[in-house]
Amino acid sequence: MEWNSKDQTFDRDLHAFRAFHECDSIDAAVLLTRSASLNTVFEKLGPELDRDGNPRLDGKGRPRLIESKYGASTTWMGKLPYRLNAGRHGGCPVLAVGITPELMTDREEYDREHA
Repeated sequence: MEWNSKDQTFDRDLHAFRAFHECDSIDAAVLLTRSASLNTVFEKLGPELDRDGNPRLDGKGRPRLIESKYGASTTWMGKLPYRLNAGRHGGCPVLAVGITPELMTDREEYDREHA
């Protein structure tokens, strides 16, 4: 599972899958990460909170938004296909799964709160 790591982590994992597969240690790999569609969820979450429930502030004194933690250079499905197409996983079959908002178990509650 890759969640909000630097996208180079995909390279490390794909090379590991390749090595394990070449050594007959695994037959296939599964990689779970976030889909681009989760960005709309992050946009609605508002500011990060500290332990006391107060908004965390950025260097300019503004509330630091949760969505800012999920940038384009982190692990998400948009950063994976070109690595797979380049063959970085060798001959190891990889099932790549992107988590979508539809998989949120509290989705109806979330939609009501953030409408």
